[in-house]
Amino acid sequence: MSETTVAQLIAQRLKAQGVRRIFGLCGGHIQPLWDAVSREGIEVVDVRHEAAAVYMAHATAELSGELSVAMVTAGPGLTNAVTAISNAYVSRSPVLVISGRPPRPQTGMGAMQDIDQAGIVEPICRLVEQVSERHHVIGRLDKTIAAALGAANGATGPAYIDFPTELLDEIVHDADIPALAMEPRTAQTVAADPVALARAADAIRAASRIVVIGGRSVRSAGPEVHKFLDTAQALYLDSGESRGVVRDDSPAFVPAVRGRAMSEADLVITLGRRLDFQLGYGSPAVFSPDARFLRIGTCFEELGENRRGDVEVFGSTGSVLAALTEAGATPAAPDTAWLQDMRDSNAKRTAKLAEKLADPNPDSTGRMSPNFVVGAVNNLLTEQSVAIADGGDILSFARVGLKPVDYLDCGALGCLGVGVPFATAAALLRPEEPVVAVIGDGSFGFTAVEVDTAVRHGAKAVFVVVNNEAWNIERHDQVERFDNNLVGVDLPGCRYDLLAQGLGAHGERVENAEDLADALKRALDNAPAVVDVVVSREAKSADFLGGLAAVPPRQAVGPWNAAELERYGQS
Repeated sequence: MSETTVAQLIAQRLKAQGVRRIFGLCGGHIQPLWDAVSREGIEVVDVRHEAAAVYMAHATAELSGELSVAMVTAGPGLTNAVTAISNAYVSRSPVLVISGRPPRPQTGMGAMQDIDQAGIVEPICRLVEQVSERHHVIGRLDKTIAAALGAANGATGPAYIDFPTELLDEIVHDADIPALAMEPRTAQTVAADPVALARAADAIRAASRIVVIGGRSVRSAGPEVHKFLDTAQALYLDSGESRGVVRDDSPAFVPAVRGRAMSEADLVITLGRRLDFQLGYGSPAVFSPDARFLRIGTCFEELGENRRGDVEVFGSTGSVLAALTEAGATPAAPDTAWLQDMRDSNAKRTAKLAEKLADPNPDSTGRMSPNFVVGAVNNLLTEQSVAIADGGDILSFARVGLKPVDYLDCGALGCLGVGVPFATAAALLRPEEPVVAVIGDGSFGFTAVEVDTAVRHGAKAVFVVVNNEAWNIERHDQVERFDNNLVGVDLPGCRYDLLAQGLGAHGERVENAEDLADALKRALDNAPAVVDVVVSREAKSADFLGGLAAVPPRQAVGPWNAAELERYGQS
């Protein structure tokens, strides 16, 4: 160990953690570490923009359940990554972000790429560490890894650490290496307090209409969730954080009657899920005023944010649900008629949606509906697939229409541009499984050049660009609310298939509905591939029809906002 450099020691610690792949973009301030991780046998996936590196780490962490790493250089390298770090923070995704900074002798002198990096990322990270001495390297790296995994306060999320460049070349000695800090960290399993568990079991026994809403912790607790749903005779609603864990083969899964389930349940159980705008902040204007809430989680956001739980259980989702199942927590008098009615209504609406997804429903210009593209993508997906949705308008169609396979989307931050890097990371993580991203044309523009990353690294993802040549939610809004004064919403004439070909990928353009299925099949056979599908801009998404574009004052969507205003006695 006497000739080991700091950079090599960091690489060894990351390898010990189980990190097999690092996403990043090279730069002088991190070059010693960039070299060291490669020589240590960790695959380096080099991207074209630093935000894509963090997006790819984010997707890998979500799909693997493990810590994932992004490495970016100093100054603009880090500032380029800020949006993606913010997205990981809102999503509570365990991402370790590593950067460099100018050499210590140049501190405060206006060095190249010198900026207050810690101050920039501090509000969007679980922990920020800046290391200046070699004997602090491993201890603080270990601390940062632990913070990302939620060991500090139960909240997972991005954590940041940087090193001055010349420190990376220093030689470390045995005394600089705390042995225990070299050991890998794992996500903690938190057993719940027996008193809180007893209160939770009592709440379940007293309920008759239970709805469970899954958050990100469900991904690591699938068997326990399924068993609990059966035992508790509960219905289940997923979210982008957990989609794919519970699927259509479960009688509990009723996504097509989401609004009814939320408004009619007398007990709402949240599993590692924030009550954010997507859930109406838990408001009695959205849920039944008489509903009780049982909140299960490991941090304040999951337990008490916006609406405190009538019962709050601090603990890991899997261990808490296993304990409740073992305790026989089931309703004493379940409303079986309601349960059957909800399942029947869900089946009817699902069948009606299937008809929409199979109908090209051309508009006045002959362009196909976005729903038809989603339906065609469904025909590519297998039980082992990963589906990605990215965009504004198309996200609304895809969120409802895509099969409930393993799934990622823009998340609660509404972060456009994740589609290409998310799908590329998913395809690298699961190379034998179909990975398909449905991406709006506007959103595709943010990270389109990352198709090159997919090509260079052999990520066999299919990127379906749903091209209505517009920022279409905003376009409809400008037509209807702003007297057709169209400003900055049209994106005409872009040929994303030719862009893909120029980057070395397979590219096709589809203008006719009858050509779509074959084009998608060819794309899957020749991935990475871009299929540029021209669709109707006349189609109005559920998000637009729900008033999302208007940004209502009390709730994110119009009907909930109206109910909230009525609750406050306002019109």
